[in-house]
Amino acid sequence: MRIVLYSHDSVGLGHVRRNLALAHALNNQLPVLTGRPVTGILITGTAQAPAFQAPAGWDWVLIPGVSKGPGGYQPRNVDVPMRELVSLRATLLQATLAGFHPHLVIVDRHATGIHHELETALRRTRLGGQVRIVLGLREVLDDPETAFAEWARCGGPRVVKDLFDAIWVYGDPSIHDPMAAGEIPFSLRKLIRYTGYLAAGRPSISGTSCMPGPYFMTTVGGGSDGYALASMAAAAPVPPGLGHLIVAGPQMPAEQLDDLRRRARPGVKVVAAVDDVVFHIRHAAAVVSMAGYNTVCEIMSTDVPALLVPRTQARAEQRIRAASMVKAGYLEQQEISTLTPDILAGWLAARLGTTVDRRRAMLNGLIRVPQLAAELLQPLVGAAESASSAPAMEEAGRVAV
Repeated sequence: MRIVLYSHDSVGLGHVRRNLALAHALNNQLPVLTGRPVTGILITGTAQAPAFQAPAGWDWVLIPGVSKGPGGYQPRNVDVPMRELVSLRATLLQATLAGFHPHLVIVDRHATGIHHELETALRRTRLGGQVRIVLGLREVLDDPETAFAEWARCGGPRVVKDLFDAIWVYGDPSIHDPMAAGEIPFSLRKLIRYTGYLAAGRPSISGTSCMPGPYFMTTVGGGSDGYALASMAAAAPVPPGLGHLIVAGPQMPAEQLDDLRRRARPGVKVVAAVDDVVFHIRHAAAVVSMAGYNTVCEIMSTDVPALLVPRTQARAEQRIRAASMVKAGYLEQQEISTLTPDILAGWLAARLGTTVDRRRAMLNGLIRVPQLAAELLQPLVGAAESASSAPAMEEAGRVAV
């Protein structure tokens, strides 16, 4: 069974981290559900992706990166016009799918990629053989106006229906329902399956803490826009006998990381990354973080109290997610504009020794996605088994005669 997971990856590491969690879940569970071994490719636009451990039998395909500028997407490193970069990315995507012949393709967030770079590859894959194609969406897209403009840019519901067999929403509609909120066109409702958050079952790698004793933790995702929160955390007083681990993220600029380390108060440890984020969250006394999808999932898989400080620039996604989690009673929220080191220190001290029960939430997306994949793939698996058994049956008939 061959699987391709695509993410466009312009800002941060959220898309590729989500796909990586899915790759591990599919690799572990789909062979049991289908009786077929799994191999796969993760397509990404960030050069930092291969630093993450892919499942056995999987590999990475890196396409030239893009970033977001004042005028929209632009080449991250390659000095060529954007139209040439899109053409190059599209060619690489077509070659990858045509050469690998996947049975399942999962596209993260952007249905046709950047400037339709993925559309031709998907259409040719459909024509070339039996395949199932899924659009995977985080539970919050954006405010409805922005979300609908993005649906229009990808070609609207007609194109989505042409290309995709299903839409998987990686969330719990009782916490936030993007369909009810007006973020997904109503005409796509029949394609939608809610999987639950990709939370429980995220792989824990090292099982080793980088802190010598009890600690609070602040994490700012990839780190490209996390300096304001991280600097607030570095300046927050730490109670005696506790430490404060600040994970600045691998994409935080070096000068900002150095500044955090210079300004850190006693008891504060600043690192660019840890081997096992889930382990460190699970063993923290309390957590402060931005409100990106993956970090929220990692927090939700624990009972550790957490304060979300959502991004206020660009998208409304993190603010919507944080407000939804607060309303559901699972997390707390503070705007960065009203946060001070003393307020942060007070919140951390007040949460010491407390826990939060999050078991009512749908957190089993990493179990549900392989089940949905097996259901989609069952006709293909059955057809392949029938085709392979036919020659054997003919031979058995000749022997019997």
